[in-house]
Amino acid sequence: MQENLFEYPVIIREQHLDSYGHVNNATYLQLAEEARWEMMHQLAGLDLFGLHEMGEGPVVLEIQIKFLKEIRLRERIKITFQMVEWLGKVGRMKQEFIRENGEVAATVELVFGLLDMKKRKLIPPTPFWSKVWKLDENQAASTAAPSQAE
Repeated sequence: MQENLFEYPVIIREQHLDSYGHVNNATYLQLAEEARWEMMHQLAGLDLFGLHEMGEGPVVLEIQIKFLKEIRLRERIKITFQMVEWLGKVGRMKQEFIRENGEVAATVELVFGLLDMKKRKLIPPTPFWSKVWKLDENQAASTAAPSQAE
C-alpha cells in the first residue's frame, strides 16, 4: 500500500448517528465524499467551481464499504486516502476510517476515473492529476493501456 495522500479529521456528531447510537451506514458515504472534496481542495486547490472551470474531474464508478468496528458519538476519527492502482482510465483508491486508538473502523474502496466534462468521457490522468494523486512512473505509464470503462 502506498503512503497516505491525505488525512481528514472528523468528530462524530449527533446527526451522524442512527437509532443504535453508532454512525449510520449512509453517513459513511457522506463523510467519505466530504473528505474527498477537502482532499481536492487541499491538494489541488479545487472546489466544485474550479473543477467546472478546468473541465475535468474525478468521478466515482464503483464503491464498496466494509464496516469493521462501530464508531460512536464524539469519537475523533481520521479518514485516510491511499491510491491503490491506476490502469488505463480507471483508478482504485482506498479510504480508511481510523479511530484514535489506531483501529480501522471501516474501509471504503473506490473505483473512479477522470471525466472530461465536455466530451462526457473518461480520460487518462493528465499531468495535473498525476501529480495530485502522486502516481508513480509505473502507474503513469499504465495510463496508456486500453480501458474497459467509458
